[in-house]
Amino acid sequence: MEGVTRRSFDDVTAERVARNLREIRDEIGRDDVEIVAAVKYLSVDALGALAEAGLTTVGENRAQELEAKVAAHPGVFTWDFIGQLQSRKVRVLAPLVRRIHSVASDSALKELGKHGRDDLEILVEINIAGEEGKAGIAPGDLAAFIERSPIAPAGLMTMPPRAEDPEDSRRWFAALRDLAEAHGLRHLSMGTTQDFAVAAQEGATIVRIGTRLFT
Repeated sequence: MEGVTRRSFDDVTAERVARNLREIRDEIGRDDVEIVAAVKYLSVDALGALAEAGLTTVGENRAQELEAKVAAHPGVFTWDFIGQLQSRKVRVLAPLVRRIHSVASDSALKELGKHGRDDLEILVEINIAGEEGKAGIAPGDLAAFIERSPIAPAGLMTMPPRAEDPEDSRRWFAALRDLAEAHGLRHLSMGTTQDFAVAAQEGATIVRIGTRLFT
């Protein structure tokens, strides 16, 4: 969704979301893949269209925006945090979300030990391609990271290197799948608007989709 302004989605409608959701599910071709609507660029007022369309699992990238959107729509949505996790925000997020997709630091683990709850799911963010400066831990560090975690991770998340062709991401999705299988982790949060179909083919259990749902 890079380069798209929030204003682009002010006119989102339930009919459009429902139609796009049907098309996305057809392209995924599996009933066991969870679709998390990425609502970073969706205004608080526009969220109602998602509920009308029957889409109630949503993900937000920013803790402050998530707080505001939860307050505006109490009890309507199941919330995931899908953005880069700042450890100081764990205290804010833990009571509000079902799942945090982006745990990748010891400072975050420390805060989860203080503020986590029994039913909070966490996914470890993996820098699957070893990109310099990118968030996520190295695949080789996963075993030790899991051992240090106060909450048993439910799975892994990644963002592969930017690519014009979704097929270029296939090897990274396959690598994440193999890593999860090696560590007995069930969830794979991988695939966005650009490449969700390929991610599903490589074993994604969760895809995070924004633009494709709203336009």
